[in-house]
Amino acid sequence: MPRIIRDTLISVRDLAVAALPFALLALVLLVAAYFLLKPMPPKRVVLATGPEQSAYAEFGKRYAAELKRYGVEVVLLPTRGSLDNLRALRDQKRDVDLGFVQGGSSEVARSVDEDKSGEPIESLGSLFLEPLWVFYREDAARALPGGTLTSIAQLSGWRVNLGARGSGTPGLMRKLLEANGLERERLTPSYLELTPAVVALLDGKLDAMAFASAPESPMVQMLLQTPGVRLLEFPEAEAFARRFPFLNPVTLPQGIADLARNVPAHDVQLIAATTSLVAREGTHPALEQLFVQAAARIHGGAGWISRAGRFPTPQGTEFPLAAEAARFYRTGPPLLQRYLPFWLANLIDRMWVALFTIIAALIPLSRIVPPLYQFRVRRRIFRWYRQLRSVEAQVADASAPRADLIVELDRLDARAARITVPLAYADELYNLRGHIALIRARLSP
Repeated sequence: MPRIIRDTLISVRDLAVAALPFALLALVLLVAAYFLLKPMPPKRVVLATGPEQSAYAEFGKRYAAELKRYGVEVVLLPTRGSLDNLRALRDQKRDVDLGFVQGGSSEVARSVDEDKSGEPIESLGSLFLEPLWVFYREDAARALPGGTLTSIAQLSGWRVNLGARGSGTPGLMRKLLEANGLERERLTPSYLELTPAVVALLDGKLDAMAFASAPESPMVQMLLQTPGVRLLEFPEAEAFARRFPFLNPVTLPQGIADLARNVPAHDVQLIAATTSLVAREGTHPALEQLFVQAAARIHGGAGWISRAGRFPTPQGTEFPLAAEAARFYRTGPPLLQRYLPFWLANLIDRMWVALFTIIAALIPLSRIVPPLYQFRVRRRIFRWYRQLRSVEAQVADASAPRADLIVELDRLDARAARITVPLAYADELYNLRGHIALIRARLSP
C-alpha cells in the first residue's frame, strides 16, 4: 500500500478525508430536502367507490390490483355513490383520498360545502360514460300504448326506485322528471340501494328502477338478459344532452350484451353522465401519477359505449384538473419511468430540483477541499522540521554532545525515509532529507 501511494500523483485517502466535511454537509442537505419534499408516495390510500356489485366497486378492485404492483395498498371504501364520495372527500375528519364522482355533481359539491370550509377537490380526469339505466317490468307497461314504456313522463302512478340516497341518481332523475313535466308526487318513489332494488323489481314490488352505472356493472348485464324486464330507450337523448351539459347521448350497440342471443335486439339510444376520478387537493403527486397511469390501462380500451382511446381524458371534468394529471395528458408517463423502476424514477423526478440547488450552493464551498488536501499531505513532512530546527540550534550553541546529535539526526532521517507521499509532493520530502544531510555535514569533523 505505501508503494502504491508513493507511485501516484494524488492520495485518494487524503483527498477523501479532506472532502469528508463537504460530503457530510451535502448529505445532510440532501436528507433534509428528502424529508421536506417527501418524494415517495404513502403506502396506503383510501378510494371511495360505491355500492357492492356496482361498476364503481368493480373498477375499484382493478385500481387496487394496479397499484399493488408499486407497493401501494388501495383500501376500498364502499359507499352509496357520488354524493357520499363527495361528502367523504370534503370531510376533514374522514380518511378518504380519492373517489369516483358522477357528472352533474358540481351543484352537489357546492351544497355539501356551502361555507367553503371543507377539503378542496381536484380532478384526475374523466374515466368513462355512465348511462342512466331505467329498467321496468313488461307487465307494468301493458296498459300503455303499444305495451311499451317510451318516455319518463309515462311513469306517472308507477312504483319507481329513484336510486339510493347518497348516489347521484336521485338528483339526476329529479332533473329528468322536471324536464318531462312529471312531479315526483305523481309516482310512488323509493330509494333502495342497487341490490335490494333489483330484488324488489324481480319480485314485482317495483314497476321500474333507475340507476346510473357503467355497462361493466354485473347488475346491468344481468338485467339486460332477464326475461320480463325491459330497458327504457331515450330517442330524445340529443335533446337531453343539449339541455343538460353534463349528459351525453350514447348508443348501446345491437348484440353487445349477448351476440348469440342478439341482446339487445337493436341499437338503443341512452343518455350518460361522465364519471371522473377526483382527489383531495394536496394528495401526493406521485400517487396521482400512479392513479392516472392506472386509469389509462383500465379505461383506455374499447367499451360497450365508447371506442378505444377515448378515456381517460381531461375533458368533461367539473373540478379543477390536478397539475400531475395535466402533465400526464400533455406528455404521457414521466420519461424516467419508462426505463427505470418506479421508486427510482419517481425519486429522481421529485428530487432533481433540490439536488441541483444543493450542488449550486455547494460549488463555492468546494474550493476549500484542495487547500485541506494539500495541508494534510504536507503536514507529514513539515511536522519534522520543528525537530530538525531544534537539532540545528544545539549544533550552533554546542549545547549537546556531537555524538548524541548525530544519533538524533540518524533517527530523524530514518523516520523521514518511512514517510509516504504522492509523487506530486516528493520534492518536499527530498528537501527534508537534504536538510537533514546538511546538518549532519556540519557535525562532521
